[in-house]
Amino acid sequence: MSWGARPLEPWRWLAVPMLQALAATLLFAIPIRMFGLGLPEPVFPMAAAFAWAVIRPSVLAPFGVLIMGLFLDLLWGSPVGLWAVCLLLAYGVALAGRSMTAGQSRGMLWAWYAALTALAMGAGYLFTMLDVKAAPSPYAMGWQFLATIVLYPFAHRLIELFEDADVRFR
Repeated sequence: MSWGARPLEPWRWLAVPMLQALAATLLFAIPIRMFGLGLPEPVFPMAAAFAWAVIRPSVLAPFGVLIMGLFLDLLWGSPVGLWAVCLLLAYGVALAGRSMTAGQSRGMLWAWYAALTALAMGAGYLFTMLDVKAAPSPYAMGWQFLATIVLYPFAHRLIELFEDADVRFR
């Protein structure tokens, strides 16, 4: 079954994925413990930020990334602007390398997504280290990284839905 290209309406390719990422973040923030372990805290907005950069350049997408980053800061108790800067850094690099991602296989896009996730989390690690003057747990960051790169199929689905909607940018 082929869905075909969908029209590129901002509410459909920006607002809906942003609300879904924020809702999933809230769902995973529920303090449920099983066998002494809590739910992982993947960075759900990373999937949307990556997909938006691959789909097409937009004036609205960076504002969506900023809003999602500020939401993460408020929810997780981070310094205000930490996740916004990290996500915008990953979005900017993905947007700059957009021509390299065109026509790539799913595996290569997943590798690119993983590299950008590592960049964003590495920046967050360094900024946190500078802020609190102590190193965060690399073990916890590693689990968060793994939980986030597993989210790539959601980014790929968003890319497939809207990639060919606006041929001016292909």
